Amino acid sequence: MGAEALDGIRAALEADGYRIEVKEGTSGRVGVVISATPEACADCLVPPPVMRSILGEALGVPGDSIDLTYPATDSQTEGGEP
Repeated sequence: MGAEALDGIRAALEADGYRIEVKEGTSGRVGVVISATPEACADCLVPPPVMRSILGEALGVPGDSIDLTYPATDSQTEGGEP
């Protein structure tokens, strides 16, 4: 996986109050968990499809092979459903 590119994403997310965890899973899947700190900027996090595309390019994997978990909010969830 692209460690340098991931470092850039991590730094940008941390600047906006978020943390990222990336784990290679089975069957070529990659698990990514983005969590919010108390200082998180709610308007700074891009929508999940955009983040999946950014991560796919950085990690060198297809975006649809990324299992992305975003911080839970009232208005935004992974699939747009509660």
